[in-house]
Amino acid sequence: MRESQARMRIALAILLTAAAIGGRVDSVTLDVSPKVLDRSGEIITVEWSGLESPSPLDWIGIYTPPDSLDGNFIGYLLLSSSSAAWREGKGSLQLPLVNMRAAYQLRLFRGIPPSKSSRFDEDGNPLPSTDSRLAVSDDVQFASFNEPTQIHLSLTSNFGEVRVMFVTRDALECFILYGTEQDSLDLTVATKSITYQQGDMCDEPANTTLGWRNPGYIHDGVLGKLKPSKRYFYQVGSKEGGWSKTYSFVSSPEEGDETNALLFGDLGTTVPYKTFLWTQAQSASTLKWLERDLDELEDKPTFISHIGDISYARGYAWLWDEFFHRIQPVAARAPYTVCIGNHEYDWPLQPWKPDWALRVYGTDGGGECGVPYSLKFQMPGNSTLLTGTKAPATKNLYFSLDFGVVHFLYFSTETDFLPGSRQYEFIVRDLEAVDRSKVPFVVVLGHRPMYTSNHEVRDGPVRSRMLEHLEPVLVKNRVDVALWGHVHKYERTCAVKNFSCAAADGSSFAPVHVVIGMGGQDWQPQWEPRSDHPEYPIFPQPEWSVFRSEEFGYVRLHATKELLRLSYVGNGDGEVHDYVEIPASSSMLLSSSQQNAVRSIDRAGSGANYFFTASLWFAVGGFFAATILLSVWKKRSDSKVEWKRLEMRPLEV
Repeated sequence: MRESQARMRIALAILLTAAAIGGRVDSVTLDVSPKVLDRSGEIITVEWSGLESPSPLDWIGIYTPPDSLDGNFIGYLLLSSSSAAWREGKGSLQLPLVNMRAAYQLRLFRGIPPSKSSRFDEDGNPLPSTDSRLAVSDDVQFASFNEPTQIHLSLTSNFGEVRVMFVTRDALECFILYGTEQDSLDLTVATKSITYQQGDMCDEPANTTLGWRNPGYIHDGVLGKLKPSKRYFYQVGSKEGGWSKTYSFVSSPEEGDETNALLFGDLGTTVPYKTFLWTQAQSASTLKWLERDLDELEDKPTFISHIGDISYARGYAWLWDEFFHRIQPVAARAPYTVCIGNHEYDWPLQPWKPDWALRVYGTDGGGECGVPYSLKFQMPGNSTLLTGTKAPATKNLYFSLDFGVVHFLYFSTETDFLPGSRQYEFIVRDLEAVDRSKVPFVVVLGHRPMYTSNHEVRDGPVRSRMLEHLEPVLVKNRVDVALWGHVHKYERTCAVKNFSCAAADGSSFAPVHVVIGMGGQDWQPQWEPRSDHPEYPIFPQPEWSVFRSEEFGYVRLHATKELLRLSYVGNGDGEVHDYVEIPASSSMLLSSSQQNAVRSIDRAGSGANYFFTASLWFAVGGFFAATILLSVWKKRSDSKVEWKRLEMRPLEV
């Protein structure tokens, strides 16, 4: 009944539009094919004809569900983006559709020049007017709206476990079939499911009919008693809704084995249409290289770490669907670990907003108040914070995990981290309990950075309090590396404390800070300008900032018991542009002076073929002599890295 009434309203609106513009709309046709899709992401062809006096502003709106109001499109395509035939009033476009658990419909509108009353998207472009609708397509269905989508893995608090999560439209009884042989998935785990409602959202646009879309039911199951470093195959779904294809992952390494991780922040998503928000085109390149790395790592256990600003949905629910569709090729193969950022959480009435943070924590979450983030992901631990509304409590705020030889601690920069808070007490207690004989390296991860030479004035109050209260904790507990997002660039510091580099003779200790928010979001302010000439594009690099770059990408982490290596991979060529190597600070094999030894390479430029680096290593023994290792980097035609040792000679210190 509801669908038939909606169609009657649409037909009436078309007739009224025809009368208003005094033109014939019955000659305009809008067709789609195929009309039933088997899988999420399949492509439809949209064709139109009979459009008189076409304009570059004419457009097609994308709607799901089909009874959405004209103004509640999820996106749009300009007819002029097709072939030159659009000038003749006909043409076609192709569009991949993600299964959002409801049918799609396309509508063709006459473009109207923008006016003072026009709405604008985040790019400053006027959103198209819906005043003059000319044609409506048939609905596009999916063979099953209960097709398992948004499949992703995560780690749990227990060794030998992996969590599998996915989404269906209905609260079906779903299962995970798995095993060590692809053609013999002889183990079964039942899932539990949960959902959330429009009324759980805290502000607009998340709680409006424009931003809201039904999220379906989120299924969650844990695979247990997994053998370490073993490949497992799995499928998810049900008899009623259908089954996914078979995926595989490699279980966590045994204690003491090497660690591999792929890390970044601020990824976001890209969409095949224009929408209300700025989307992140570079995220596609990052995901391409992540897939490459997972292929090359083969059977080595690996996990992925995304440190805040996850989908950038900001209250437009369909962007969560688009995000999960695009990360699924990697997130269904390796555990996908997240921590919260401002664009998942911040809203005007959030429970912790001290006076000094009134300009820091604003409306960046688009009214989601952490709800989609908290339910679509499940991280280790059980940290929660009440929202102060009817919304579910915020989860996945702070937690830790061991993976091989590295202890990872994640915390929230959006909720209380000051002394006396539960989060601060967790951070202190967790770091003090690390057994460095089992996990010689410690990495701390959060969203807003403690150190950055970026021109981020608004975040100053947060940074100053992190430096005052958290930096002493990191130094005292000999944290090796701190990784941050939020700033959409790459920047690596020296081993730094209170804006000063630690002494190279090992007499003091400090973590290396690395900003890795260059995963995909392409809005970024400039570097900090000269204080005496802020009007000029002169951006001096502080002494504590060793290497910085504006190229998008991610970092690889590889660690053995003796050495941790962090490498920055650029999206332009998929190659390493910078790396840092840190010896184990508590290894019995190393002297105290070696605890601060850092080896790094700074890439000289994309056009060069040869680069030289000097690496300072402190020798083991009572007299800590050092050597300079001169190496040459040659870019070979097969795009692999080749190191050749030229010379080693003593260096007096």
